Amino acid sequence: MALLVQKYGGTSVGSVERIEAVADRVLKHKQQGDDIVVAVSAMSGETNRLIELAKSIQETPDSREMDVLLSTGEQVTIALLSMALMKRGLSAVSYTGSQIRIKTDSAHGKARIEEIDTTRMRADLDAGRVVVVAGFQGADEQGNITTLGRGGSDTTGVALAAALTADECQIYTDVDGVYTTDPRVVDTARRLDKITFEEMLEMASLGSKVLQIRSVEFAGKYQVPLRVLSSFKDGEGTLITTEENDTMEQPAVSGIAFTRDEAKLTLKGVPDIPGVASKILGPISDANIEVDMIVQNVSADGTTDFTFTVHRNDHDKALGILKSIEKELGARDTLTDARIAKVSIVGVGMRSHAGVASTMFKALAEDAINIQLISTSEIKVSVIIDEKYMELAVRALHSAFKLNVSASGVSEV
Repeated sequence: MALLVQKYGGTSVGSVERIEAVADRVLKHKQQGDDIVVAVSAMSGETNRLIELAKSIQETPDSREMDVLLSTGEQVTIALLSMALMKRGLSAVSYTGSQIRIKTDSAHGKARIEEIDTTRMRADLDAGRVVVVAGFQGADEQGNITTLGRGGSDTTGVALAAALTADECQIYTDVDGVYTTDPRVVDTARRLDKITFEEMLEMASLGSKVLQIRSVEFAGKYQVPLRVLSSFKDGEGTLITTEENDTMEQPAVSGIAFTRDEAKLTLKGVPDIPGVASKILGPISDANIEVDMIVQNVSADGTTDFTFTVHRNDHDKALGILKSIEKELGARDTLTDARIAKVSIVGVGMRSHAGVASTMFKALAEDAINIQLISTSEIKVSVIIDEKYMELAVRALHSAFKLNVSASGVSEV
């Protein structure tokens, strides 16, 4: 018998039929003797519908009232799922975030969980009930409803598992695990049986959309075994764990992540003097624009070209800031490129394998893909390339690192 926290996303509860299927899955686990806590998202499309409703009344909706509104999506799901469980003869009870006492800070729309009171849940579990909790939400110290931001139901699931010291947190979604890369780009992409928290954090931050990055951080911090599974078909999914692959020859690269949402900005001919980076990035930071990759070149005439990347949605705002400080800095010009993509290789095996970067660069060169920027860490290498070559680059790297071949050497196509 195990204590499991299961989280079901919007597509998994997107219709009455899908909710009935979730209830069947929970019933199977209960019949095996497991104790179950379920965290759910709003039905797919519901959050967007509520946002549109709010904007039809108020162009910039009040943040507190927006949280009150958006939290209702999950409230519908928990009630329907509890009814479906009762129909199957199970004892079930639903709770909103505030009812279960998920205490958060007061940052509406992006609140962070501070504490969870498990008393009520433990009493229900001891009584044999299935506990159904609304994801994505909580309440601050004043009792105001708060939401955790997009994808926050993943964080709710992991936080519940941590608070209850669950045996496993199972994230049910529309994919059956974490793949070496997006199967829509590389049809030979392989599902990973296991991946470390470090690797999953890098994959999530670099463009992989399987899990919300905050949920992975939370799971890693509290050592919660995390498993990604499909709610549409049976399978073992992917286990995300602190344990590194214990095979004799661990692969250097576990996966490839990518994102098209990048823009590059360059200040040309900036005086190469102390403090110039601060003068450039200070105003960017003040505008709440997150900077990703940074490269500074030194030239013979005492000037430097300063290049950095931001999310594509922040391109125009960042460009406006650079234009406003261009003369003050003595820069010659500002250049931008919003048609770039970032492609990254990730793997804890890089720590013990030499030549990983050179293999990456050789594979890209063989397909005539020019590298514009490079960024590295202990377990990843990222490159900025022209967006039109992104899928070609991903396929080339997937092949170069033999990611479609299992540890036994058998191709998994």
